[in-house]
Amino acid sequence: MTSIDIGFTRLKTAAERLVEGYGRVDRFFKRLFKSILPKGLYARALLIIIAPMFLLTIFVSAIFMERHWNTVARGLSVAVVHDIAAVIDMRRGFPQDRDYAELRRIAQARLGLVVDFLPITELPPIGPKPFFAPLDQALSEELRKQVGRPFWIDTVGRSNLVEIRIELEDTVMRTFAHRSAAYESNSVIFLLWMGGTSLVLITVAILFLRNQIRPILRLTEAVESFGKGRDVPNFRARGAREVRRAAVAFIEMKARVERAIEQRTAMLAGVSHDLRTVLTRFKLELAMLDDSPETEAMKKDADEMSRMLEAYLAFARGDAGERSEPTDMAAFLDELKTDAERHGRWAAVQFHGHSVATVRPDAFKRCLANLVSNAARFGSAITITGHRDHRYMTITVDDDGPGIPPNRRDEVFKPFLRLDDARNQDEAGSGLGLAIARDIARSHGGDVMLGDSPMGGLRASVRIPV
Repeated sequence: MTSIDIGFTRLKTAAERLVEGYGRVDRFFKRLFKSILPKGLYARALLIIIAPMFLLTIFVSAIFMERHWNTVARGLSVAVVHDIAAVIDMRRGFPQDRDYAELRRIAQARLGLVVDFLPITELPPIGPKPFFAPLDQALSEELRKQVGRPFWIDTVGRSNLVEIRIELEDTVMRTFAHRSAAYESNSVIFLLWMGGTSLVLITVAILFLRNQIRPILRLTEAVESFGKGRDVPNFRARGAREVRRAAVAFIEMKARVERAIEQRTAMLAGVSHDLRTVLTRFKLELAMLDDSPETEAMKKDADEMSRMLEAYLAFARGDAGERSEPTDMAAFLDELKTDAERHGRWAAVQFHGHSVATVRPDAFKRCLANLVSNAARFGSAITITGHRDHRYMTITVDDDGPGIPPNRRDEVFKPFLRLDDARNQDEAGSGLGLAIARDIARSHGGDVMLGDSPMGGLRASVRIPV
């Protein structure tokens, strides 16, 4: 292997490691942001507005504070040091004032300074400066420039005064100046003003976003209601242009679906009428014949054809024309229990939680009746249990029959399918009971699932959103 090949291999390995490292970092930040960022559109939109506003407030405040501390505080410090330098010059110019009484009077009356003279040993050592001391920095710089003598300052000992000690030739001049004369701090007012303005803007943004998000929420509710087979009354396209386009597309799709269902129902009604006419004529002809084993067998075949026809039409129609309304499911389950007992089966019913749910009554009763009938056909004992929480209503039908193998539980939902050794095998059945039950459950936004029953047979569970 040549040196060029070795270099190329090393370069390729480094590139792969770089890409792998970038992928790890990218996945890390994706997981981080996914766990931190809010999930809802409303919260994310607020974050998009509030975060830049917060950063802008910090940026403007920082610029203002820097300018305020470096300009205003420096200017005031210059004026205070000017006055102190004037007092020092006055002391040198009037040596006849032995006790400095007149000098102290003029300094306090005209300059607002409290001046005192201490022994030469009264200059404390320089202590540590505060962490954030713009006033100390400004005063120290001006004292070095204008006075040029050893000094000591204290800006934190007394809240409203600033103490300055300057070592002169034979004494230490102690001066107390009002803090407001050396440092004018309106930072709190500025921060309150910025915070109040930001709060007003955030409130306006929240109100505006609520009005913008509300049409999206209404569209979501309308889509969910339509998916559950419920009415969507008085729904109109509102909001921003993109939201209105989505709402108009949903309204048009809803109209197309309803029109297709109406056309299918009308076609099935015509087919049903024609087939029933022929079947009725066939039954009349059988009734005119003399009773014989052959005619009895033909009558049974005609009855079976009638039942199969009703099952086919119900499956194809899906009871889509029925309106949803609040229904007492506990009463439904009691009726199913009575029907099962009428056919000689032992049945028990339980319901947990609020029993009223919005469903299409006839369709949903047919869904549950198919499951109970399927359980009664192959089991001697049936348990029907209902449970409702804040999101779903679940109804389970358990029996002690032979059950269905796990690998064939999805197949039994196919229309017209009858398993050889399974529960659909019945000479009077059409293989549509479970298919109709799942079709009705899905038209309510739910589903039907099969599993193992604690009674040893099959468990059929219907779960729909509430």
